[in-house]
Amino acid sequence: MAKVNREYKDRLFRILFGTEEMKDNILQLYNALNGTSYEDASELELTTIEDVIYISMKNDVSFLFDSYLSVWEQQSSFNSNMPVRGLMYFGKLYDQYIKTHGINIYSSGLKKIPTPRYIVFYNGTTDRPAVEKLRLSDAFINEDKSGDFEWTATGYNLNKGKNDRLLEKCQPLRDYMELINRIRTVSLDYDIEKAVDIAVDSCIEDGILKEFLEKHKAEVCGMVITEFDEKAFAEDMRAEGREEGREEGREEGREERLVEDIRNLMKNLSLTAEKAMAALGILEDEYEKYKSML
Repeated sequence: MAKVNREYKDRLFRILFGTEEMKDNILQLYNALNGTSYEDASELELTTIEDVIYISMKNDVSFLFDSYLSVWEQQSSFNSNMPVRGLMYFGKLYDQYIKTHGINIYSSGLKKIPTPRYIVFYNGTTDRPAVEKLRLSDAFINEDKSGDFEWTATGYNLNKGKNDRLLEKCQPLRDYMELINRIRTVSLDYDIEKAVDIAVDSCIEDGILKEFLEKHKAEVCGMVITEFDEKAFAEDMRAEGREEGREEGREEGREERLVEDIRNLMKNLSLTAEKAMAALGILEDEYEKYKSML
């Protein structure tokens, strides 16, 4: 297995929902979250800060729109410290906003600032609620019953059966999760590098993020491989596979294993036998032999 390069962790979400080229995706997700119907993505102003709190992850996305300062973060591992991190993030963003707009906060008159919205998208394998509120006060050493000091992160679970309506309202988010779910499925039978390659090819074949994946396939594969912590991910997925009664048949002969792999791809990704064999690198002159064994 490839060594995980932490520098690239969780960056696929950021590219799809946090770059100038993908402002339409940002607006579509913004509308889905807030029940709005804005159409002009050019009004979005990206404000993301790199390495904002001196950690290696660079998956934060922030932008100004409609007098709201929104911060989104995607995570494949649940983190209880998001309110603290968010507080630090927003502090830097507000400092940047005040300086950029020449606001004098030392004058006597009240100065208005954009309203904060802090969202954490979770798509890890540990079960979490569909929507949850993470509060800064939970981290206080001494309990604060006044409620005067608070900062809240709203978490959305993107896994199947959790926020399906949100995914239905935002095709780019739905397609992103379809890619992630296909990788999870295929990884039951392959190491993560092969699983990512097969899943990406199948998404391209089915028109899921097709243009984006065709243009950035190598980069996407590298990013996604690092997003999945291979060791923990493989252990979790294989444990789930055993619980569901999956048999990997890794001690069988090469031909028997390939036949099982073909069947899995046909079943889980709805591929034809030919497409499944092509994804597995089987030579065309062997197609008939394996088809007769299915």
